[in-house]
Amino acid sequence: MTTLPSHAKDLLADLIARYRAKVDYLAIRLEAAEGTDVFMRGNRVETLSEGLSIGGHVRACHKGGWGFASFNQLTSLEARIEEAIAAAHLVGDEETLLAAIDPIQDTCILPLTGSHPRNITLVQKKDLCLHYGEILRSVSPEIATVSVRYGDSAQRIILATSEGTLLEQSWVDMEMRFAATARDGETVQTGRETTGSRKAFEDLRGLDEQVKGAAQRAVEALHLPSVRGNTYTVVIDPILTGLFVHEAFGHLSEADMAYENPDLLETMSLGRRFGPEDLQIFDGAAPTGHRGSYAYDDEGTPATTTQLIKDGVLVGRLHSRETAGKLEEAPTGNARCLNYHYSPIVRMTNTWIERGKTPVKDLFSGIQEGVYARNWLGGMTNGEMFTFAAGEAWMIRNGEIAEPVRDVTLSGNAFKTLADIEGIGDDFFWDESGGCGKGGQSGLPVGCGGPSLRIRNVVVGGEALD
Repeated sequence: MTTLPSHAKDLLADLIARYRAKVDYLAIRLEAAEGTDVFMRGNRVETLSEGLSIGGHVRACHKGGWGFASFNQLTSLEARIEEAIAAAHLVGDEETLLAAIDPIQDTCILPLTGSHPRNITLVQKKDLCLHYGEILRSVSPEIATVSVRYGDSAQRIILATSEGTLLEQSWVDMEMRFAATARDGETVQTGRETTGSRKAFEDLRGLDEQVKGAAQRAVEALHLPSVRGNTYTVVIDPILTGLFVHEAFGHLSEADMAYENPDLLETMSLGRRFGPEDLQIFDGAAPTGHRGSYAYDDEGTPATTTQLIKDGVLVGRLHSRETAGKLEEAPTGNARCLNYHYSPIVRMTNTWIERGKTPVKDLFSGIQEGVYARNWLGGMTNGEMFTFAAGEAWMIRNGEIAEPVRDVTLSGNAFKTLADIEGIGDDFFWDESGGCGKGGQSGLPVGCGGPSLRIRNVVVGGEALD
């Protein structure tokens, strides 16, 4: 693992002491990172690389105005501090409002349960990708192209602030993505799988059946009828639930989205009912072992678990210290940056809907005609509007799962969809495949999870009704 200079903490503490009087708030984040990227398309490895970097950034706040500067050389750190301070003075013209936190002095290494990816050779990682690629191709002659991507990153950071915080944290993150595209004449279908871990390289081995499933879904979909476009009662599996709660609701709970948008802030008023009385939604980095887990965020705020919806009512939102200060709420430890090139912004960590009490089989009861959707192919959101593509789907007829269909997209308004939840299953699954994008910072590790859900009045795309 790339190391930081032994005197780094003392250096940062000395510089903070020298410059803290010139601004309301000053923070220096130093980072060492080492990672691997492998990308295979077809039977050919197109990318095979390892990289390392050492750098950091400075954040200064004066009269509510922020200055930011990043650096790659410790010798330039003092100049970058002065640049950030000058920028903060240039734009600051109001009051600095940062929610108070206790200064922290701590060293935290997120534990592994197995092999560290930096102890696995590049050849072994390449061979793992080739192995999964062969599995994808072997499913059927109708598989036209496949791709496999492997990535890992080991990061160590030191954070020093003018309030007395001096933190050191380190962690690793791993992710693999698989895709298979099947073709029959003009008909093309794609199956995807994604997985990740912050616990052990072994979590990325032994995925043969999961990977094979992606190719099988693509081939099978070639010969399925498209769903008839309509409004249906829909049952979704835990993976789609996790995607929904992250994309459609979680981003709306990030407080920077709210305080910068008065209309959304009014819509997301605490105390407003959004769903049934048994609906509970949470976000938090405190639960251990997930891809969005950590001990402290990138402002030094301790990790928490924040309940966003309690008994169907909005009771919380996600904060940085600045958004918490401006909205006069408690900080939640959700200020995160992808790496030292970026400033921390409000981001989700692990977001989930709590399991319910309804047996999964009972979610289908009484549905004369509906859709059962599992897994995901992709999706997009625009404010409270969302569209997700299911990885596989079946019609529901007379309370039973019936024939499979393809081209199933689920669309709607996040708030209306929450209100239309009719049943919450007693199952639960954590999806560790998430890489979240926001503010130009894409691929931030997150976790999401939930139970199966039954939702009425969902717009399902496909062939139009005659």
